[in-house]
Amino acid sequence: MDAFNDFLLAIDGYLGSAGYFPILLLGTGLFFTIYLKFPQIRYFGQATRILRGKYAKDDAPGDTSHFQALTTALSGTVGTGNIGGVALALFLGGPAALFWMWITAFLGMTTKFVEVTLSHKYRVQTKDGTMAGGPMYYMERKLNMKWLAVIFAVATIVSSIGSGNMPQINSIAAAIETTFNIEAWITGAVLSVILALVIVGGIKRIAHVAEAIVPTMALVYVVGALVVIFTNYQNIGPSFMAIFGDIFSGSAAVGGFLGATFAFALEKGVARGLFSNEAGQGSAAIAHASAKGNEPASEGMVSLLEPFIDTIIICTITGLAILSSGVWTQKFENTFDQSDMIYVAGVYSDKNEGDIAKLSAYVNSVESEVKAYSGKLIIKDGSSINKDFTLINAKSVAEDVVYSKDGAPFNGELLISEGKPDATSGVSITGKSLVHSVPLTIAAFSSAMGEYGEYIVAIGLLLFAFSTAIAWSYYGDRAVIYLVGERGVLPYRLLYVGCFLTASMVDTTVIWNVAYVTVALMTIPNLIGILMLHKDMKKTVNDYWEHFKKNHAD
Repeated sequence: MDAFNDFLLAIDGYLGSAGYFPILLLGTGLFFTIYLKFPQIRYFGQATRILRGKYAKDDAPGDTSHFQALTTALSGTVGTGNIGGVALALFLGGPAALFWMWITAFLGMTTKFVEVTLSHKYRVQTKDGTMAGGPMYYMERKLNMKWLAVIFAVATIVSSIGSGNMPQINSIAAAIETTFNIEAWITGAVLSVILALVIVGGIKRIAHVAEAIVPTMALVYVVGALVVIFTNYQNIGPSFMAIFGDIFSGSAAVGGFLGATFAFALEKGVARGLFSNEAGQGSAAIAHASAKGNEPASEGMVSLLEPFIDTIIICTITGLAILSSGVWTQKFENTFDQSDMIYVAGVYSDKNEGDIAKLSAYVNSVESEVKAYSGKLIIKDGSSINKDFTLINAKSVAEDVVYSKDGAPFNGELLISEGKPDATSGVSITGKSLVHSVPLTIAAFSSAMGEYGEYIVAIGLLLFAFSTAIAWSYYGDRAVIYLVGERGVLPYRLLYVGCFLTASMVDTTVIWNVAYVTVALMTIPNLIGILMLHKDMKKTVNDYWEHFKKNHAD
């Protein structure tokens, strides 16, 4: 598993974590924002009127209403990114990561507007009478680049499993196990059956489920987060100061947090912003292509509401809950994941300023004199006899470390190679350290509401993430139909449900690294495609307003 995780990180270095990626993503959003004269501001009011059905026509071609298309797309975007993803961004990049999530969302509103408009414009009707659309259709039908369309469709199938499926059930299973002590495989098995029953009904059943779940789950979660924020109202101001104060400098070490560089804040903020609202990825465009309507730009306007709701509202509230509660700098008792641990040679303390500087450089991938540890630990009654090392877990110095095996204190030797313990030893390592992802959000909610906070996060995550997995199955369906036709749908759905079950029992960090890679695989060809169609997009918007003024002259 370590080797696979290292492989994923290496691939990600050429994709989402490469220096060009945030430039391409933010640059595309900035270009269209200027080129189309800030549509995310100018068309916001029109988007809300369209969403309310003010201009709807029942006889318009399509399978779903504007609201159903929006909630289906939101069910695909409002998921673990809003609960666990924000927490992971803050853990890796510090408070400034939230600022870069905002920038990604603001520019992403325009990107989403463009990709949805074009996908709706070049959609087709399938043999079963339903609409099929998405970036692969405009790549083939308008750009005449079948090869790029095939690359995107394959990436969609891979991403539907790697980012829309596996991180969702992994996070659900972890939260349910933490909160209700239900084993991960049981949660995975039960939800896999329910998932299969829902997705077999196609877009109409998916849309009805999303329409019922999304508004309710968002309201419950947001109210819970606001309770946390206002319980810690005295920290709201300092939280915003931390966000804006560290934008270009990186976050200093505080508490157990060993700091973050500007590059980490930018990279993780952009990556988590993209994972959360999917603007530029082209995924939501597949859902919106099913919406009833004759004017592609009108559906594009509805879609620009998604990054606003998803990131600027829900992710911000999650981030403020974590920052204002202070839990992001506190150490909690937890079981250490293999991929989060690193043993370093020598004894360091996060109470010593000199040691903090050295460790901060090391965990933030900056040149440092700190080196990985290799050797044998002599363990007696669960504690290490030799003390010539420091264990770092989740970017913090681990405390009160206990080694156990089969539920009892471990006695014997544990081999450490290049900072990593022998994964085949069966030894479990627990102690106090920072936590990230869903456990960090749970800690924030629990700090204000006790066990009720855990329940809100666990149930909210269950609904958020499960609805995301449902929506992404539809995206994968459409990509399969594009590539091989209807005959490929059943095998795809079987694979989708199987991966869903498997991911409930896999290391969280590995799952998230899979998601990073697969998200970028979709995003890069889609951004290239919409940039090539910028003139087509402008003409489509102008045509919409010309028709609108003729039909609504009053």
